[in-house]
Amino acid sequence: MDSQVMVALALSLVGGFSTSLGALFVILNQAPNLKMLGLLQGFAAGLMLSISFFDLAHNAMNSIGFLKGNLWFFAGVIFFAVVANFIPEPTLPHSSEAKGKKKSGDDGGKDMMKKHRRQVFFSGIITAIGISLHNFPEGMAVFLGSMKGLRVGINLALAIALHNIPEGVAVALPVYFATQSKWQAFKLATLSGFAEPLGVIIVAYLFPSSLSPEILEGLLGSVGGVMAFLTLHEMLPLAFDYAGQKQAVKAVFFGMAFMSASLYFLELSLPKEMNL
Repeated sequence: MDSQVMVALALSLVGGFSTSLGALFVILNQAPNLKMLGLLQGFAAGLMLSISFFDLAHNAMNSIGFLKGNLWFFAGVIFFAVVANFIPEPTLPHSSEAKGKKKSGDDGGKDMMKKHRRQVFFSGIITAIGISLHNFPEGMAVFLGSMKGLRVGINLALAIALHNIPEGVAVALPVYFATQSKWQAFKLATLSGFAEPLGVIIVAYLFPSSLSPEILEGLLGSVGGVMAFLTLHEMLPLAFDYAGQKQAVKAVFFGMAFMSASLYFLELSLPKEMNL
């Protein structure tokens, strides 16, 4: 059993570290301007909404029934709507990169940019949390797939790795814009991928004896509700502000279509009796 767990853990690291590859695409380029950031935020919001509605909530309703699935989903929405009232906006350290760009009397413009950066940084943290919660059951799937055979585990890990690259972009981009730090962007995107090996460890040592499949599906449905709330409450307003409503909506639907296609091809890699 331990050797199988180590194989599954190694395979999950392949998928988890692919978020780092997505981060590399971001940090090897210049930080985007506000309009481009808004479009990419809209794209990231589309990724999150697709995961929430078409993956987590959909699977919960199929597994435990339409009513129970909805109850778990909206329990997640209500829970995080309450929690959000107690989450302060993070404050960023003062950046020296803006010195000399504006005249000394232009404090209003500097304050506005600081506010933009705080908002974007917060959205990056939210995206990292949402992607981590989504990656967690993917780690479980890699473990279960590798139990069926090494070929199944490898195919699934590679499919998840490709699927996770745009997720790394979605996490790293707002952090890079807000902090101007390539290391911070890379670090946060990489950490969001560590949820996959964590999923392997938990399902290998805790899941069989401590958590029923119905409760697990319900909890994942609640995660879908949390992600939907965070996306609509935090990410979408930023996309509207920076890119304009029409352009941001297009980016959202493009992100949803991209992630839906990714989820479809990922599902093709799974054995028929397994679901993410």
